[in-house]
Amino acid sequence: MERRSRNNGFQPDWATAAGRRRAPRRRGVHLWRDDSYYLICTDGAAGGGHPSHTADWLRETREREQRDAAEFLGVRDVFFLRYRDGELLPSLELRLSIARCIRQVRPDAALILNPVRHWGPNTLRGNHPDHLAAGEAALAALYPGVGNAWTFTELLAEGLQPHTVPEILIVNTEKPDYAVDISTTIDTKIAAIRQHISQVGDREIEERIRGRAATTGAAYSMPYAEAFLRLLIDW
Repeated sequence: MERRSRNNGFQPDWATAAGRRRAPRRRGVHLWRDDSYYLICTDGAAGGGHPSHTADWLRETREREQRDAAEFLGVRDVFFLRYRDGELLPSLELRLSIARCIRQVRPDAALILNPVRHWGPNTLRGNHPDHLAAGEAALAALYPGVGNAWTFTELLAEGLQPHTVPEILIVNTEKPDYAVDISTTIDTKIAAIRQHISQVGDREIEERIRGRAATTGAAYSMPYAEAFLRLLIDW
């Protein structure tokens, strides 16, 4: 989330959005300033690893690595909802939890996961049920939830007033319409992902990340880019 720079991430590996978070102003794209926040829905305890790793070890390790990546990127704070990894549902409870954080932070923009299942070459990982659930709950919380005083009225009792987030960026969509040149920040992105040691290990990730960013950028005449579906709420 950002208050002209706050982005919402909804999984323990959200440093993958690092290139966008650090992108400078160019080609009409505004700067994402340092007042940024991550919101992580799940606890990361079912994310694989060595058979000797316990759920508690994974939970603690993934959370620490997420904080390390956020600190590396200059993210101001990370909110952890700690729902069970692998069992996330787009429930009213989750929507309320997300809406609460958004009203606390009162961002100008939110970056969320794609709530729509899509098929194509190598798309199975993009259809992770937790990702779909997080995207659906986030979008429902953002519109009309957080801006409507009659939605989640219990938040009013907590002193959290309605707030409309005017810009929503959705990742991994089939038809993105908004690109950001990350040529000057892709090294930072790769280094941030490296902070997630329990997931990345010593695997070679640089070539794959650069290849994807180059493929995306080619469609927009940029060396490296990230692309999003951009939604604007103008009321």
